[in-house]
Amino acid sequence: MRTIVMTGATAGIGLAAAEQIRRVPNVRLLLGTRGTSTVSADSLPLDLARLASVRSFAAAVEEMLGGGSIDALVLNAGIQFDDVDQRTEDGFETTFAVNHLAHYLLLRLLMPRLATGAAVVITTSDTHDPKALPFSSGFAPEHADALKLAQGQVRLNPESKASGRRAYATSKLCNVLTARALASSPFARERGLGVIAFNPGLTPGTQLMRNSSAGVKFVVAVLMPILSPLMRINTIAGGGDLLANFALDRIVLPAGRIYASQVKRQLTWPDPSELALDDAAMTKLWRDSETLVRP
Repeated sequence: MRTIVMTGATAGIGLAAAEQIRRVPNVRLLLGTRGTSTVSADSLPLDLARLASVRSFAAAVEEMLGGGSIDALVLNAGIQFDDVDQRTEDGFETTFAVNHLAHYLLLRLLMPRLATGAAVVITTSDTHDPKALPFSSGFAPEHADALKLAQGQVRLNPESKASGRRAYATSKLCNVLTARALASSPFARERGLGVIAFNPGLTPGTQLMRNSSAGVKFVVAVLMPILSPLMRINTIAGGGDLLANFALDRIVLPAGRIYASQVKRQLTWPDPSELALDDAAMTKLWRDSETLVRP
């Protein structure tokens, strides 16, 4: 029996992946959800905006595992706002806390239960790389300093105007750096982990923009579905299929590659951004994130 633990399975590509995984024989799917899941699987309460909830979820997963282990850990949930004014109950900027910090804590808590050869999939975004999306370079990440990001300081100059889109892109940079840090760790090498930072690409129809302005919602809901077939924009079904196949270990990872990116409905393995390849930033993010989640 293969066991997969997953966040972000109530909508979008996460829901599509969970529905596909659930149909595979001899697979047990454990979902962390804040609300009710439509997927026939074992669902456990999880609010990523509360680190106490992350700890409770991890403890519940361990109890359900008994003496078993985790064959795939899929850290997929994400959120985006128009600004950086929201704070979690722990006092952290919400986009950073949900997209990075909560998943970092969940990873650290469940690492000892990962099976030999387990897959760890962290959903990221091409917005972390200004060269990949020149039109969004104005919202590209400037740093990955966890201590600053936890307080909403997404600009190197704290007095400069910030934005929710930059906070989102920066949290996705943190996802890639976390994946790199895990993959390069002695633990990952000893366990033979397959670590993937997966960018599903621009995908209309997900709930990622649910907190955005009316104008942004109109573009996503009305214009994107029209343009999608013409421009081969990625689909929920396609992204969900890739996410499920990563979790089910159906995709062979190219040697030395960790960043998987869906471009025009095709899976590619490009280099991540220059910031994502910064080893000093990677080490500092891991260390400072540990400090932030410490009880």
